[in-house]
Amino acid sequence: MNPSDPQEVVEMAKSSVAQHDMHSEKKDLAIEKEISIAPSIQAASASKEVVAQSSHEALGKVQPTLEEMSTLRRVADEIPWTAYTVAFVELCERFSYYGTTAVFVNFIQRPLPEGSTTGALTPGHDVPGALGMGQQASTGLTLFNAFWSYIMPLAGAFMADQYWGRYRTIMFSIGAALLGHIVLIISAIPQVIAHPQGAIACFSIGLVIMGVGTGGFKSNISPLIAEQYREERPYIKTLSSGERIIVDPVATISRIYLYFYMMINIGSILGQVSMVYAERYVGFWLSYLLPTIMYMCCPTVLYFCRNKYYLVPPTGSVYLQAGRLWKLAMKGRWSLNPARLFTKNPKPFWDSVKPSALGAQRPAWMTFDDEWVDEVARGLKACTVFLWYPLYWLAYNQMLNNLTSQAATMDLGGVPNDIINNLNSLSLIIFIPIMDWIVYPFFRRIGFKFTPIKRIAAGFFVAGLSMIAATVTQYYIYKKGRCGKNANFCLDEYGYHSPISVWVQALTYVLGGISEIFASITSLEYAFTKAPKNMRSLVQAVALFMNAFSSAIGQALVGLSNDPLLVWNYAVVAILAFVGGAGFWLTNYKLDGREDELNQLPESRYDMGGETKVDEETAAR
Repeated sequence: MNPSDPQEVVEMAKSSVAQHDMHSEKKDLAIEKEISIAPSIQAASASKEVVAQSSHEALGKVQPTLEEMSTLRRVADEIPWTAYTVAFVELCERFSYYGTTAVFVNFIQRPLPEGSTTGALTPGHDVPGALGMGQQASTGLTLFNAFWSYIMPLAGAFMADQYWGRYRTIMFSIGAALLGHIVLIISAIPQVIAHPQGAIACFSIGLVIMGVGTGGFKSNISPLIAEQYREERPYIKTLSSGERIIVDPVATISRIYLYFYMMINIGSILGQVSMVYAERYVGFWLSYLLPTIMYMCCPTVLYFCRNKYYLVPPTGSVYLQAGRLWKLAMKGRWSLNPARLFTKNPKPFWDSVKPSALGAQRPAWMTFDDEWVDEVARGLKACTVFLWYPLYWLAYNQMLNNLTSQAATMDLGGVPNDIINNLNSLSLIIFIPIMDWIVYPFFRRIGFKFTPIKRIAAGFFVAGLSMIAATVTQYYIYKKGRCGKNANFCLDEYGYHSPISVWVQALTYVLGGISEIFASITSLEYAFTKAPKNMRSLVQAVALFMNAFSSAIGQALVGLSNDPLLVWNYAVVAILAFVGGAGFWLTNYKLDGREDELNQLPESRYDMGGETKVDEETAAR
């Protein structure tokens, strides 16, 4: 018998317990099962580390020592080709989403140009429109769309982690989103646009349906792409120059998400630019039709590559188990006094509910080991890291509504007002490779650890600078314009424009793009690397939900989204971004020093009601 084989160790442990029970008093079967699970899981868990290490060495991959982890340079590994196919699917999905949403502001806010039946331009008009419901209505509905699209990932995560798995959930979500796109097309055909109240009702229904699909897609596509990279432990590699380096899985995951995000923005810029001109010269119906056609590429690519993807199976009642674990940990700690609630028990919160600590007192539902408890603790800590993100997304969301309206009051020079925000995507496409090949390697080379916590904090502060630029721009629009603080309500027949060029907005969008590299991309990486493997969609959904929460806060600020209060609108958002950055760092800086420790937790063992889950690789095979 091989003592390094986890399955044989499990059998030995079970046999040992069975022999012991033959010489003991007859016990209740439920209690017998409860006691027998513990030694088998613990024995196999210990053996599993030996197997993992030996297999690593068999492949010629030597794990670094603690000293080497702190002294050797870290580099990213190669990205598997399957990850690129997932990134292409994301490009198509973002093309359809941003191509569609790019025209929402004009569709809702601006009136139908005289003589137009589709919303396209007619002589004497330079901004397309359809329903003519004003800036507050457009801001409110675009914020609702963001809220709905970012709350639905919670439902998509639940279905993926517990029932369907990520692949099936993504495919079902694509079906829902396609239906929503079709309803939006109907809302924009000339016969419907002629009746604004009916059109807005149809439009709203389309938003709701599309949001269901978007949410289910978003919470699962991000974990799916990172799971295509299979290495989990850093290893030593010697370059041709003789330099010994560490091939770091965390750096590789970071690189995957950098290029994943770049594909998002390639899709975004292609979709937005093309659809803006479609609305301008043909009509809104075409702006909704073309993204729908592009979206059909998503299920096609996923279907043909389905046998090549590494797919993690769902693990049943994992959320119930995590909830039970937290409830057990809170036992005896409840207090109406917040100070007592957090300080009542000096022992670390999770240690008391680890299977090894409970021993014979462990409940029958506790079919996992100590390491899974550590993973849950790490995942929940990641969720608390995301609690500051609503203040960041508040700044980001200005690019989706108010800044588009701001552009319409400036000197456009023949450029559509809703095409300028593509400077944000363009800046991301330019700066992502710069960060990956120049900035981040430079920091690693000089020994500066630009960890996720530091990057996120930097993202908040850069977002604040972006909103300061928007505040100054709005101030000068009011100061230089003929209409003063009523720039959106000029009585000029053709709509008066401020003498300030719309390209002044470039600074706002470029700073916003840099902030996304630091804050938004890093949130994807942090959610993936810190979540339990069978709860990755959930933790990703929690990160996305912060955007929904931000949209709810944004609804409270809608009253500032109109003349003459727009300077205050951008100033308040800038202040909140700076406050968020400071608060984020002060509450999370201790995690910064534990980054390597949290990334190197031992693999967990999770029993799925009779089917033992040692790791996802074994289960998927």
